[in-house]
Amino acid sequence: MASTEGLVPITRAFLASYYDKYPFSLLPNKVSRLTSELRSLADDLCLQEFLPLDEEESLLAIEAKVQAPRKTDENFWKNREQIEEIIFLLEKSNWPDLVRKQGSAEEVEFAGLFGRWKEKFQKTLNTLQFFQSRNSESVFNTVMTYMPQDFRGTLIKQQRERSERNKQGEVDALVNSGGSIRERYALLWKQQMERRQQLAQLGSATGVYKTLVKYLVGVPQVLLDFIRQINDDEGPMEEQRQRYGPPLYSLTKMVINIRFLLALSWRRFEARKLQRQQITVLEEAIEVYTTEFERFVEFLGEVFANSPFFITAESAGAMGGEKNTEYKEISVAARRTYEVSLMVETVKSYITWDFSLVPGKINLDIGFSLEYIDSSGQKMVILPYKRCESDKGKFCTCMAGNYKLVWDNSYSTFFKKVLRVKVDCILPVSDSVSSEATESL
Repeated sequence: MASTEGLVPITRAFLASYYDKYPFSLLPNKVSRLTSELRSLADDLCLQEFLPLDEEESLLAIEAKVQAPRKTDENFWKNREQIEEIIFLLEKSNWPDLVRKQGSAEEVEFAGLFGRWKEKFQKTLNTLQFFQSRNSESVFNTVMTYMPQDFRGTLIKQQRERSERNKQGEVDALVNSGGSIRERYALLWKQQMERRQQLAQLGSATGVYKTLVKYLVGVPQVLLDFIRQINDDEGPMEEQRQRYGPPLYSLTKMVINIRFLLALSWRRFEARKLQRQQITVLEEAIEVYTTEFERFVEFLGEVFANSPFFITAESAGAMGGEKNTEYKEISVAARRTYEVSLMVETVKSYITWDFSLVPGKINLDIGFSLEYIDSSGQKMVILPYKRCESDKGKFCTCMAGNYKLVWDNSYSTFFKKVLRVKVDCILPVSDSVSSEATESL
């Protein structure tokens, strides 16, 4: 078990410095040019009145217009989905009837063209699958180096394998029931978000559950801190999204437009064969997309392979990062209050608090209360007002809405109070998370 002594999770400032060593050369201008040309050709086909858009084409038309997802991993899944859809179209059994019959020299030429396109996309798909698999294993293996190297580590590995088999079983059941590629990838992304949510819940665990996880299962505190904060809106991954997101978003838009034009052309092939201009644009777009996407994936694979999870506290401080603490020090002036409002969307969430007054020349108390405010502005007292030097507790919400924690120093005429406080809102720990922790124990 690797030691975590003196380590803290990577900070956004440190990650920015690390990424400075890995600049990604800009995509060529033809990526945006070809995407626009693909979209223009697709629009021309959409205007053909003899064959209106079907449901799938209508969904693609919307996707081709909206912004690409912001999450890096969601973009990778979106690209993988579109590549598989394109490969499906390029399967010989799915070619337009005229091409499958190959009754003329032109149709034989089309067949050769479709075969080459399929090979290019298959190679790109293999590159992406390898990247995702290697990255997932690398993250898990890195985490395991900080876990106990005894029966507990073995149990965690076994539980992960069991969980992944169950997820794969869900995918297999969907495929066997005739589920589409779109439905399969919607399920895969849902499973990915469940993994992320379970990690976030684990990292935010408190009380007895946190004690079990930390001491009996053997999860180090620094690892809990890492998985809790890594995907915060302004956390370390936001630096990754800002640094490497734009080229990935452009490639996502490009592959959606390639698929959109192909899908439209396939259904309209007998009425209007692929024109020379369409073939020229598709040929160049497919070459540019597969080349640039593979370059991006291989580049990011190198960045991820060398990226650290943890750094020393000294390094974090040198980068201007915040101290590794969950507490804030708040000065509450005389005749004033300090309030924290939490908008809770899920019932059975836990609101937790832990605060104490920083000792001063005069040790005094401060008022504290917790209240619920409904949509009409009516207040309901959850924790009655009391005066104390410190308090630690939690409340399980029974209603969604706005909860307000209030520290009251309005009764003090002269003395400010310095408060050291931590407040969390923790989503309900799902049954799957609880069972995984229990089985690991």
